[in-house]
Amino acid sequence: MGAGAFKLLFLALMGAGIPVAIAMAAASLVYVLIEGNPPAFVVIHRMVAGIDSFPLLAVPFFILAGNLMNSAGITTRIYNFALALVGWAKGGLGHVNIVGSVIFAGMSGTAIADAAGLGTIEIKAMREHGYEAEFAVGVTAASATLGPIIPPSLPFVIYAMFANVSVGALFLAGLMPGLVLTVLMMATVAFIAHRKGWGGDVAWNGPRVGKALVELIIVAAFPLLLWALARIGISLNIGFPLALAALLLADRRYRFNAVLPIMTPVLLIGGMTTGLFTATEGAIAASVWALFLGGVWYRSLSWRMFVKASMDTVETTATVLFIVAAASIFGWMLTATRATEMIASGILSVASEPWQFLLLANALMLFVGCFLEPTAAITILVPILLPIVQKLGIDPVHFGLVMVLNLMIGLLHPPMGLVLFVLARVAKLSVERTTMAILPWLIPLLLALMLVTFIPAISLWLPRLLA
Repeated sequence: MGAGAFKLLFLALMGAGIPVAIAMAAASLVYVLIEGNPPAFVVIHRMVAGIDSFPLLAVPFFILAGNLMNSAGITTRIYNFALALVGWAKGGLGHVNIVGSVIFAGMSGTAIADAAGLGTIEIKAMREHGYEAEFAVGVTAASATLGPIIPPSLPFVIYAMFANVSVGALFLAGLMPGLVLTVLMMATVAFIAHRKGWGGDVAWNGPRVGKALVELIIVAAFPLLLWALARIGISLNIGFPLALAALLLADRRYRFNAVLPIMTPVLLIGGMTTGLFTATEGAIAASVWALFLGGVWYRSLSWRMFVKASMDTVETTATVLFIVAAASIFGWMLTATRATEMIASGILSVASEPWQFLLLANALMLFVGCFLEPTAAITILVPILLPIVQKLGIDPVHFGLVMVLNLMIGLLHPPMGLVLFVLARVAKLSVERTTMAILPWLIPLLLALMLVTFIPAISLWLPRLLA
C-alpha cells in the first residue's frame, strides 16, 4: 500500500462523511495494519506524543478565558464602549460591530466565540435600528474573522506547535494585519452608509465620546507607565502590580465601560515581550483575569455560569486535542510514505518563486478552508507546505498569518463554514440568504489577504522590532 493508496483511503473516508479527525486516524491505522510495519501500537504512541506538548496547554485556557468573558456579560460592556466611541458616525452600528470585534478578539481568540457571543448582541441591535438583516449578518461575519488574527489566537497556538515557531512572535505578527482588516472593513461600512444615505445611530455626545477616548488613552498609557517605573529603578515584578492597582483604582473611581476588558491583549503581549510569562502561562493569566473580572470585580459571573463555561471548555478542548492527536499520526504517515516529499516536488515544479507559491497556496487554503475546520486544516497543511516555505526562504511566521487568515475566510463559506451556520441561526435566516449577505464582504477580506501575503513587513515589522 503506497502513498497514493494511503491518500485515496483518507479522501474516501472524508467523502463518506466521516469526521476529519477520525478519517486521519483510521487511514493511518489501516495503512499500518496492512503494511505490518511499523507495529500497530505506533499509531497510539504517536497520537499521545502529538498532544504531549507544553505549548498546547494554552489551548484550554484561551478557550476558558473567552467562555468566561461571554458568560460574565462582558460582551455588553464592550458593545456599549464601541457604541459610545463610533456609534454617532454614518452607519454607526456597523462601525460598532467592527470595533467591538476588535476588542473581543483580544480576549476570545476564536471567530466562533465572537460570532456567537458579541454577534448575538450586535445583530439584534442592528435589526432594531432598522438595518437590513443581510447587512447586519455580513458585517458581523466579516468582523468575526478578527478573532484569531488579533492576539490571543487559538489557531496561532496550533500552528506554532506544528511549525515549531514562537507563539509570542505570531501574536505580535497578528496586530498589524488586524489593524489592516479593521481599516478596510470600516471603510466598507462607510462606503455602504454613504451610498444608502445612512446616518449615525446615536446622537453626538462630546463627553461620552471623550470618555471613550480617555479609556483608550489609559490602555495605551499602561505600557508607558511600566516603562517609566523601570526607568526610575522599579523592577517589573514590583512595577506591574503597582500599575495594575492604579488602573483598578481609576476604574473603581470613574466607572469606565471597558478599560479592564480592553487591557487583556495589552497584559498578554506585554507579559510575553518582557519575559514575565510565556505564551502558555499567558493563557493561564488570561483565564485568571477573566475570572477576576467576572467573579470579583463586576460580580456578573455566578457559580452556575462558571460551571457551564468550564464544561463548554472541556468539550471544545477535547475536540481540538483529538484533532491534533489524529493529525500527529497522519502527518507522520505522510512523511513515512514520502507523500509530503512528492507533493512538495509537484508544487515546486510549477511554483519556483515565492510569490508564485504564495498565490497557489492561497488558492489551496481558501479551498480547504471551505471544507475543514481551521484546527484540522492547519494540522494537515502545515506538514505538507512548511518544507516548501523553508526551501523558498519564506518566513514561517509570515506564512502562519497568511494561513490563518485564509482559513478564517473559509469559515464564511458553505459547505462547512461554521461562522456561516452560527450567524444563520442567530439571525434566523436561511443559509442561502446568509451566504449572499456575506459575499460583498469578501472584497475587503480578500484585499487584506493580498496585502498581508505580498507585503511581509505588515506581519513581520512588529516581531522584528520587539525581538
